[in-house]
Order: sequence, then structure tokens, then C-alpha cells
Amino acid sequence: MKLSFDPDRLRGLLAGDAQADRVVPPTGFTAWLTLFSAGAMAFLAVFALALSLATSRLADRWGDELARSSTIRISAPEGQSIAQTEAALRMLETTPGVASARALTKAEQQALLEPWFGPDLPVDSLPIPQLIEVIEEGSGFDAAGLRLRLSAEVPGAVLDDHTRWREPLVRAANRLRLLGWVSLMLIAGTVAAMITLAANAALSANAQVIGVLRLVGARDDYISGAFERRFTLRALTGAGCGMLAGVIAILFLPTAEVGGGFLTGLGFQGWHWIWPLIIPPLTALVAFFATRAAARRTLGGMS
Repeated sequence: MKLSFDPDRLRGLLAGDAQADRVVPPTGFTAWLTLFSAGAMAFLAVFALALSLATSRLADRWGDELARSSTIRISAPEGQSIAQTEAALRMLETTPGVASARALTKAEQQALLEPWFGPDLPVDSLPIPQLIEVIEEGSGFDAAGLRLRLSAEVPGAVLDDHTRWREPLVRAANRLRLLGWVSLMLIAGTVAAMITLAANAALSANAQVIGVLRLVGARDDYISGAFERRFTLRALTGAGCGMLAGVIAILFLPTAEVGGGFLTGLGFQGWHWIWPLIIPPLTALVAFFATRAAARRTLGGMS
């Protein structure tokens, strides 16, 4: 069976036909099934969309921030740490691709260790390596060449360009983003299945009415259009309510600044708030084609 998009049919769908609407029962379990399934799936679609967009932002942030910075760790014997730090900084000043380099202060290093060891860590009395933050510019520096120079002139220095941290994090974020889009496709498929079941039930319940309509000359397009309009509008209404509930739930989630964790950043930012508005029309479109396929198949079986 060929399902094609006809603009005239869409205008007829929106305008409605009072006579045709009487073919489909206005109430009953199929109405509630369509409304509930469309609303529930739209609610879940909002969260799947928020998850996909949040992980996309996370992957971009991790990729951009970590790709433009590196760290040099200097573990030198007592009394040589300051000298090796100064030597490393002088080397970085003449290294192409390095925009800036600076040694972290004791307070900054203590702040980095605070989430694991608490605020009372005695940094001064512990042999903590000196950290140097390196910011890249342009196409970046030659990491292999810099490591060779450091090993020759600053034996206690170890360069970490964050590659081993950045790639697994970005890969995990990209997989979460893919999971979000796969969830959206599964939700669309579930909506189509539920609408198809509801349409089949409505068609079976009205088999005698359809038979009478055919006897008086009603075409299959006319009968099919009545079911398409009713189930499309029900799906649109249910998805609109579900989308609104999902957006309200997203608004009540903690903001990213409060917790600082990944889940606290789940939501929409900027123009991304437009995306949830697309869910009800897409749900209606899925319902339209699902109902049309079910109606054509059922009417064809009655012939």
C-alpha cells in the first residue's frame, strides 16, 4: 500500500467534515488510549530530547576546553622544584603553539584536591608535584617534541595533553547523545503502534457502519479520512498536554550552577526551547500515517 502526502488532503483534514466525523465514535476506550499514549510518549520524548541536547553540549564543552589546554607535572627532589618549574616556564615561552603558561598556586592546587581530600589538606607539608597550566593557540604545540625537550632539560616534568582523559569522555557523551536520539525513534515507533491498534479497534467496532456507508456510495477515501482526522487530532491534543507537562518538569530540575554535576545540566538552553514545540506536530504526523495505513488495510480487507 502506497502512503503519499497530499496537500489537499491535509487541508481537508484541518477543515474537518461534520458528516464524516460521525463515522468515528467520539468517546470510548480508543479515545482515551490515543490521548494517553500520545501524552505519555510526548512527556518521555521531552526528556529524551533534553538528554540528547545536554550530552551534545557536554561533548562540545569537554572537547573544546580540554583540547585547548595541557598540564605539566613537575615531581622534583626537595630543593629542585622551583628551579625546574622556572626552567619549564622559560621553555614554554619559546615553544610555538603555546599561548600562555603559568604555575598553579598552592591555593589552586589545594582547590583541585579538595573534592577528594577535603578542605583541610596540608598542601605545604606534603610532597605534592607542582602543576603548570599550558594554554594552546592556533594548531597547538608539538607534544612529542615538547616531551623530548622536557626530558632533556627538566627531568622531573611530565606533560599531560589530556588526550587519555578527553577521548573517553567525549566518546561517552556522544554515545549518550546517540542513545537519546534512538529513544526518540523508539518513542515515535511506539506511538505509531498504539495509534494503529486504536484505529484498528475503532474500525472493527464500526464495521457495520462502514458497510452501510459503502452501500450508499461512500468512497474508501471518505471513510478513511474520517478516522485519520479523529485520531490525528486526538494524538495532537494528547502530545500537546504531554509536552507541556514535560517542559514544566524540566523547569523544576536543578540548574547546572547549583550542583555542578552532569544531571543538573539536563534541560534546554537558548533557542533549544523551540525543540519541544515540534513534538506535538510530529506526533500528529505519525498518527496520521499510522491511522491511514490501518484504515486502508482494514478497508481493503472488507472488500
